[in-house]
Amino acid sequence: MKEYFKKEIAFERVLFFSDAVAAIALTLLALELKLDVPEGQHVAFRDLLRPWHIYLAFVLSFINVASFWRTHHDFFIYIHKMDERMMALNTAWLFCIVTLPFCTSLLSEHFGDPPTIFLYSANVFLLSIFQNAIWDYADARAGYVNKEKMNPEYRTRLRLMLNLDMINGLIALVVSFFYPKTAFFLLFFKLPIFVMAAFYIGAKRRKELHSHRNPH
Repeated sequence: MKEYFKKEIAFERVLFFSDAVAAIALTLLALELKLDVPEGQHVAFRDLLRPWHIYLAFVLSFINVASFWRTHHDFFIYIHKMDERMMALNTAWLFCIVTLPFCTSLLSEHFGDPPTIFLYSANVFLLSIFQNAIWDYADARAGYVNKEKMNPEYRTRLRLMLNLDMINGLIALVVSFFYPKTAFFLLFFKLPIFVMAAFYIGAKRRKELHSHRNPH
């Protein structure tokens, strides 16, 4: 009983640590918001608009970190065990979280340059890979996920969004070589995700409608 209690405490500490790292990453993103105004000169409205690319990079990264953290949080509503391998996957996920502010800084300073958008896309793609790996590993292990508590429809939707997130990152990574600003657009709006999800949901609804009309 004592050994089990220690494992539960370690599990909770990993989650608290992960939440803290994500919060710090969001804070570091805000530190990049700066106005380049000469000393002694008044701030004009055009000065507020001039660093628009910095604002865009900040908003994109804030959405990404918040989105990945939210999915990570949702995982551990149902995951209630952790071992060394899952901790290693979680640590790799955290590594990609803390490197995102650096990629954001490069992106805001060299907006539109293929190498910076490629690096940013690679970071997001790796985040999606490790996030998939955490869930896949837990889901494949007996007793790690409370499957009775999880709604089957939510489980299907979660798997779909995880896969589409990874596909979106891969598409942006490839596109960044040829059309860097288009890759940024894909990362910002996650267009492939919305399109593929719309096709999947539409096909599922048509199948359900067909089964209702033809029950036999």
